[in-house]
Amino acid sequence: MISRELALRNAGLSWHPESGDRFQLDLPESVEAEVEADVFTVSEMTIEPQRFPTDTVLGFNGTTEWALDSVSIGDAVWLPREDQLRELLRSTFRALRRLDDSFEVEIELGGERRRFEHPDVSEAYGLALLELIGRSR
Repeated sequence: MISRELALRNAGLSWHPESGDRFQLDLPESVEAEVEADVFTVSEMTIEPQRFPTDTVLGFNGTTEWALDSVSIGDAVWLPREDQLRELLRSTFRALRRLDDSFEVEIELGGERRRFEHPDVSEAYGLALLELIGRSR
């Protein structure tokens, strides 16, 4: 799972919540800071995406940790998993390598091979995806 610091929210990537997706909340300061540190998982049993014409809302069904019943998807920070990041790289992905103390993701953009290294594999994928998004703008 990618870190909140590298989350792709500000990169313009849109998220369509599905079961198994993980996220954190980014709420106004009136909500306890501990809630924003929690990682939640979309699940039909507890946290369910509810799609409306104007917004998608994440409904918290039967959770008792805190007082919110639902939040707008705009108040959630998606934390994609390694497989989701790899899928988003699509045909640019070339290789994943295990180095001595890190992972290296290799992609190809415009005929140029680019490598992104990080101790966490999801972060290496995330760095590569940020480069892809940046180049496509």
